[in-house]
Amino acid sequence: MPRIAYVNGRYVRHALAAVHIEDRGYQFADGVYEVCEVARGYIVDMTRHLDRLGRSLSELSIEWPMHRKALETVMREVIRRNGVKNGLVYLQVTRGVAPRDHVFPAPETRPAVVVTAKRLDPKVAEKRAEKGIKVITVPENRWERVDIKTVGLLPNVLARQKAREAGAAEAWFLDTDGMVKEGAATNAWIVTADGKLVTRPADFGILRGITRATVLDLAAKLGLEVEERAFSVEEAQSAREAFITAASTVVMPVVEIDGRPVANGHPGSLTLSLRHSFFDVAEKSPAC
Repeated sequence: MPRIAYVNGRYVRHALAAVHIEDRGYQFADGVYEVCEVARGYIVDMTRHLDRLGRSLSELSIEWPMHRKALETVMREVIRRNGVKNGLVYLQVTRGVAPRDHVFPAPETRPAVVVTAKRLDPKVAEKRAEKGIKVITVPENRWERVDIKTVGLLPNVLARQKAREAGAAEAWFLDTDGMVKEGAATNAWIVTADGKLVTRPADFGILRGITRATVLDLAAKLGLEVEERAFSVEEAQSAREAFITAASTVVMPVVEIDGRPVANGHPGSLTLSLRHSFFDVAEKSPAC
């Protein structure tokens, strides 16, 4: 089955999909995106993802490319055409195509939209979770508005590459005080000795992770105490457990930080419990 993408009103073969050379996403990273997990034939937390898309668009003064319900229909159709039961659906909206100029183009310029989907084997992620992942830390070097989910991800790309070269799966950005902010593509969490979940407040300093929000719902359902505060690398290394959250990883155990094992160097029981219970509280919208 050939992969199919949606590009500005047309369903086209993924291998032939293209955008204009003067699309402002390509020229200026002038656009935003969302990634939703598709699991067991459902789109996970679609409402929250599209709510955040709307916020990102508003923060950049970009119009919706179509009515929200129409975009939901496109997402489902792309998922259907690609035969995705487990995987990811990606949507990107830019300010559109216009002659290259830093200022916004004419008001009649239509936003450009791309939607793609791909299949993933959930067994691969489960095997990864059984072992846990390693992370490294890097100094914060991004712009201040990381709460907007823009396509301008070069610092994140460089951080992830540095992690890979170090044999790790993720990089955590540190603020000027040496406190953990978030990962290059994930939110960061620890579990204290007395079983409290700790994650940085989702203000303008980090992205308001959708999976993060659902884990907060799950914690409330399970009666777990949560502290939204900053934590240091040293506290994370000495924690009972550590993990990351994202649509692409759900809840993923962290077993090593900057070469130092977390606890016994194995995934923690609370982290794995959160991972296995995540879909009990996540919103599940039929994918097709």
